[in-house]
Amino acid sequence: MSKPTPARSRTTNWSSYNAALRKRGSLLIWLDKERAWFAPHERRPPVFSDAAIQFCLSLKVLFKLKLRQTGGMVANLLRLAGLDWPVPDGSTLCRMQKTLTVQIPYRRADRALNLLVDSTGIKFLGGGEWQAGKHGVQGRRQWRKVYLAMDTATSDIRVVEFPPAATATARSCQSCWTKSPRAKRSAP
Repeated sequence: MSKPTPARSRTTNWSSYNAALRKRGSLLIWLDKERAWFAPHERRPPVFSDAAIQFCLSLKVLFKLKLRQTGGMVANLLRLAGLDWPVPDGSTLCRMQKTLTVQIPYRRADRALNLLVDSTGIKFLGGGEWQAGKHGVQGRRQWRKVYLAMDTATSDIRVVEFPPAATATARSCQSCWTKSPRAKRSAP
């Protein structure tokens, strides 16, 4: 008996296909020129504000860069934006990341808060797939349920709930409604 031939998909509109591939790789970063890049300081060398250090470290984490690579990327982004701001070097970023207090703004909604609640599972207490394949399963892997409640207007995660393993059912998600301020229940 012969195998069925797989269906072949052919691209007929190459210009839109290429444009879609280019759009996948686009990067847009907005820099606020009124943002305080320097901390209020009187002496030299310039002391960078927490917002500037947080911006640099966010890019470092996002693109998985080393500290010196982060300085080069930030310098290029500032040059492309037409800003003549100095860039913190690697040692400054390393020193200031220890004492940085991250500012996560809380946006209040003037209207009712619509939450999108979803759940996922997280595997933990295991050495990973490679170790299990190489050495055999060492212990029992456990899964935990995680409930996330996200604001549909701002895409902010408002509630994260880790219910106990024994009570990981849909009923344990109801605490998401009570923990979020001004949540409007729109689904049963």
